[in-house]
Amino acid sequence: MDSLTQLALGAAVAATVMGKTPGSRLKTVLTGAVLGTLPDLDVVIDYGDVVSNMVLHRTESHAVFYQTLVSPVLAWLAALLCQQRQYYWRWLLATWLILLTHTAIDAMTVYGTQFGLPFTNTPFAVGSIFIIDPLYTLPLLLGLGYYLLSKPRGLAVNGGALVVSSAYMLWSVAAQQHVSNVAQHSLYQQQLDYQQMLVTPAPLTTLLWRIVVITEQGYAEGFYSLLDTTPEISFTHVIRDHSLKQQYAGLKPVQQLHWFSRGFYTVQQQGDTLLLTDLRMGQEGSYAFEFVVDLQNNAPVHQLPMRRDMTVALPWLWQRMWGQQLPSPYLPVNQ
Repeated sequence: MDSLTQLALGAAVAATVMGKTPGSRLKTVLTGAVLGTLPDLDVVIDYGDVVSNMVLHRTESHAVFYQTLVSPVLAWLAALLCQQRQYYWRWLLATWLILLTHTAIDAMTVYGTQFGLPFTNTPFAVGSIFIIDPLYTLPLLLGLGYYLLSKPRGLAVNGGALVVSSAYMLWSVAAQQHVSNVAQHSLYQQQLDYQQMLVTPAPLTTLLWRIVVITEQGYAEGFYSLLDTTPEISFTHVIRDHSLKQQYAGLKPVQQLHWFSRGFYTVQQQGDTLLLTDLRMGQEGSYAFEFVVDLQNNAPVHQLPMRRDMTVALPWLWQRMWGQQLPSPYLPVNQ
């Protein structure tokens, strides 16, 4: 999830665990916020190339085993900073829960979180919530604000906000399952054979969902809103030569993307270069992770900037979310 959400969640967990202890509420909240953002500092690590930096984000710093090992030290620092050394064990519980919940909500996105290290490097990804979702974050911020104002029921309101956010996360899983069922039925009705299917929410909402299926000819993309009046999903088909995946399977970037995306990627050859695209994040014509591999000169792999046009994308998102049938805001890639 985004930094603001992780900050708010860490602060809310700290307030819940430490709320009944004497001391500064502000210090407790700020310490929880810092602890909540610590795991994402792994973004400053350079693993040697842009693809490795992508697939090795959310690794050791997000692994429950290593978080458990480092929690006693971080808890001691937190108790020291908040002048609550007599409450070390409570800070230890708070610290461990903050790190654990950080990892838990990251794993709910589609990116991939390797929380099982060192026992397994599987990138777990439920994919039921977008990396930024105001309906998850706002209750946490409101609860924290009430708590910091020292209202009589501040602690209860903060705890209630955690319950509301957690319930929304559960709702996202239920909505994802519902959309998956709708998509499977629609694909069956259209007699469209597919090998894999991915269902993820559109940006900022769990009302609109994106469906990607891998087919023998390439892949197809469709959108479905929970407010659509028909369960039929219109798919945009993109032709891709899957044999390129086998032809260049020995290349490290291809191997990494194949593993990390769990098969939801494409390979295009453009002269002496390969274009590698992670199909999970973004949408056709605007992907977050696209990489160019130079086959001729062994130049470093570089990442293409994401194509963004918020003046077009946001109005489309708003209208399509409410059930209005609209084509994608980005033109399909030329086949």
